[in-house]
Amino acid sequence: MTRYRFLHTADIHLGKTYRTSTGEAERYEDFFRMLGSIVSGAITERVNFVLIAGDLFHTGQILPRTFARTIEIFQPLKDAGIPCIAVEGNHDWIHRRDSISWMEALSQMGYIHLLRPSRTETGGYRFDPFDYEQGMGGHIEVNGVNIYGLGYIGTQAGAHVARICEAITTTNNILLFHVGVWTYSPVEIGNMKPEEALPLADVFDYVALGHGHKPYIIATPEGRPYAFNPGSPECVNFGEEKYDKGYYLVTVNDGVYTHEFRPTNPRPMLVTTIDLDGAGDAETALTRFRNVVAAKIASFSDDRQPLLEIKLTGRVGFHPFELGRERLRLALEEICNPLHVEIKNHLSLVTAGGGAESEKKSLAEIEREVLRELISAKSEYKGREDELVRLSLAIRDQVLKGETDGEELLGLLMREPA
Repeated sequence: MTRYRFLHTADIHLGKTYRTSTGEAERYEDFFRMLGSIVSGAITERVNFVLIAGDLFHTGQILPRTFARTIEIFQPLKDAGIPCIAVEGNHDWIHRRDSISWMEALSQMGYIHLLRPSRTETGGYRFDPFDYEQGMGGHIEVNGVNIYGLGYIGTQAGAHVARICEAITTTNNILLFHVGVWTYSPVEIGNMKPEEALPLADVFDYVALGHGHKPYIIATPEGRPYAFNPGSPECVNFGEEKYDKGYYLVTVNDGVYTHEFRPTNPRPMLVTTIDLDGAGDAETALTRFRNVVAAKIASFSDDRQPLLEIKLTGRVGFHPFELGRERLRLALEEICNPLHVEIKNHLSLVTAGGGAESEKKSLAEIEREVLRELISAKSEYKGREDELVRLSLAIRDQVLKGETDGEELLGLLMREPA
């Protein structure tokens, strides 16, 4: 009986932190501690190999200390003789191909085996055998299983599936693919449709996905699971606190795959909206703010400093600036001393004038109105104003994060309307 086990993880995002936060160093370490716990789990479970389906790093241009810490975390896995097979995601892909990437350096040093396909003159795919001296290849065999790596191939990945399948001539195959699948993946860009992904099930026994930070499994119409996305093991961005966090531990007995989702323990995160509507003065609003936050924090069983994103809404009888960031930060320190906090102030001031109440718009409302006016000035956009306002703001948000390249922005523009 042929039996082997492997661990499948993705979207580790080493190097991620909040650059302007007092908790920068602690948050930076969160991601290394998480990878360290996964490495420990792999060794304890005595897996035959580990798969990382992209975005090991948060960015392709990492600091030398990030590289050094990565080696330190991977060393026990290397010492245990457990190969780690990885592909590049959209975050750790380096666009200047004339210089070596940090992922390539890790592979050449033997800490990972980086898989990347070659392309033929006719646009097809070629998965060359892994060269251990060069630390590069598109295909590697471990314990009799053939592992192929694609990484992130862009926003039109679905159009490449047929050519990928045509290049595979072996059986007992696993594919590492950094891509999302619509209706499952929470990300806006870098996805393909379920029907585009389906042909992979005929060629690969297990498709190890990465990219979306939410776990999901895709099955064939007959009900056979074939593609698995573990999500990120740590909460990378606000909003991910509602997702399960973990990785897959997979056991294979005579070609039958059995998967188990192993939960991880990410730093506590709270994203909430606090309605201060009707508060006549800043003190009343601040008391309500404290009470709501304290009640929500009380439900946490984790004593680590939480990450907070708080949105304030409502019509109030005082200028929103009276409830400034510093005042709110001091109140939060008394309640839970958060590691990092982001506050979105969407309060609007209600004033009395001419015997009637009038409401001053929030900054977000003013932004939307100005955008809508600019868009509606073009007759060809008639009937699509709201859709284009949403798209403009989505692009603005992606650019401000500083983590999106031109191709991904183009993919966002090319999305079909919902």
